[in-house]
Amino acid sequence: MNVDWNFIINSLPLYKEAIWITLQLAFWGILLSIAIGLVCSVILYFKVKGLESIVRVYIEVSRNTPLLIQIFFLYFGFPKLGLTMSASTCAIIGLSFLGGSYMSEAFRSGIESVSKSQIESGLSIGLSNVQLARYVVIPQAFSVSVPSLGANCIFLLKETSILGAISILDVMNVTKDLIGMYYKTFESLVMLVVVYIILLLPLSILLTWLEKRVRYAEFGN
Repeated sequence: MNVDWNFIINSLPLYKEAIWITLQLAFWGILLSIAIGLVCSVILYFKVKGLESIVRVYIEVSRNTPLLIQIFFLYFGFPKLGLTMSASTCAIIGLSFLGGSYMSEAFRSGIESVSKSQIESGLSIGLSNVQLARYVVIPQAFSVSVPSLGANCIFLLKETSILGAISILDVMNVTKDLIGMYYKTFESLVMLVVVYIILLLPLSILLTWLEKRVRYAEFGN
């Protein structure tokens, strides 16, 4: 099979723009997911009345509906209710909504690893639940949660591959357009695979390094 290298070279500028869009959406989606997950896990751990049930319903809905359905609902359903958002906003909200439930589970496992004796000691010296979470629970839980958090970050970055369904010019959408216009299926798919390796491999290496650093700081070896 002859590979059309000229086609690949001429298509690179399109992928450059698509990569930037994909990274922006993934960054905000992951950042908000971590924030949502942390808040939800703390609410569940301390059994905050009035909020615990809401969080549990959110987690079940989020984890049991596909991201594609969620962003379709945001992009096509909300305008029927009079709320119109841009495709990028819908993508970020969708990624955050899905990712928040997974991040919550990751933080929950870390929080549950904190010994009850430390919790009781904090309460005995008069710490409030907020202070207990900030100074005792979260710092220790984070080191345990790092591997799961990293896996969720990679998962969310890969999930951006479906955002083209709402007309976002991500790398997947660019690939489909190139195949449709020029019928260069092999070359387009090769570029798609290479792009995702470029996106995911550095993130994987960074998260592995972070995990080792956190473990070293915790155990000193």
